[in-house]
Amino acid sequence: MKKQLLLSLFCLSALAFSCEEKAESVEEAPAESFRNEVAATEVNIASAERKSFDYLINATGKLEAASEVMAVIEQAGYLIELPIREGQFVNKGKVIARLDDTEAKLALQKANISLRNALAEFESMKLGFGTLFESDDEERKAIVEEQLKAKSGVFLSEVELREAELALARCEVKAPISGRIADLKFREGSLVGASSELCEILGSNGLVLRVKVLESDIGLISTNQKAEIFPVSNTSEAITGRVIGINPRVDDNGLVQVSLALASAKNLLPGMNARAIIRAPQSNSLVVPKDAVVYRSGRPVVFTIVNNESNWNYVEVGKDNGEEVEILDGIEDGSIVITSNNLQLAHQAPVQIVEG
Repeated sequence: MKKQLLLSLFCLSALAFSCEEKAESVEEAPAESFRNEVAATEVNIASAERKSFDYLINATGKLEAASEVMAVIEQAGYLIELPIREGQFVNKGKVIARLDDTEAKLALQKANISLRNALAEFESMKLGFGTLFESDDEERKAIVEEQLKAKSGVFLSEVELREAELALARCEVKAPISGRIADLKFREGSLVGASSELCEILGSNGLVLRVKVLESDIGLISTNQKAEIFPVSNTSEAITGRVIGINPRVDDNGLVQVSLALASAKNLLPGMNARAIIRAPQSNSLVVPKDAVVYRSGRPVVFTIVNNESNWNYVEVGKDNGEEVEILDGIEDGSIVITSNNLQLAHQAPVQIVEG
């Protein structure tokens, strides 16, 4: 029994000693051997370089006619003629509505009679100054003539005649600009009041897109700057545009209105939604492909290659145009940066450059 016990203790001791030796051999294995056993990560690369960099400012808005004018009926009356319809094109000066002008014509006749009577009275009063008007005293004659016209009512009658002529002319509503009729508000035969809005005329000289831009970006925009415009009705083809106006006021939301003229208005209508991309060129910027920038704990990181190993670099990023990112600090011009398989890449991990 004792022999069996001693044999068991000996076996346990031998087993413990063997395990201890194995553990020591594992601890003594160099860490470098593990690194050599890890397969190198295949990566694509690019070069960080200084060059001209197009910063893209995105904004959305609505299309408007370059000129939109409201046609107004200036005096009250009945619409006896309305020869227009919505969507119709009219030229500037074309009569687009007529009011009943019976009373206006009577008022004009009355004003003409009143003026003739005043002129007759004026000529009668001049007879009392026959000697003066036969003389060469032009200055004195002008003074007396003006006094007589005032007393006879000629001046007042002339004003009343012009008022009657203007009232008659207002019985016709003319197109203030060339364009298409929109939002026609009355029908033929309607009784309208003075200063009533008849319709809106959308100018035929192109469309304008008005967008809101962040105040932080407004310093990068100037008049005549190029833009690409994508209407919602056709997002696949860009329409060339340019900046024609910048509102000098910032609204309560920190936005500034920018107006863009479209080079083409084919198949587009005022009121349509559109997106604009305004290009703001930045010179001498250090840029890398956007895929080279990854985020670790909320901080931007760019991996460069040093001795076939990845090198972790915290960077400060600037503007982003969707394809390239401006780097303000963290890497040098000419650095070889990793653009693929870098999301889970570690510092000093072996890498293999993939051709192409």
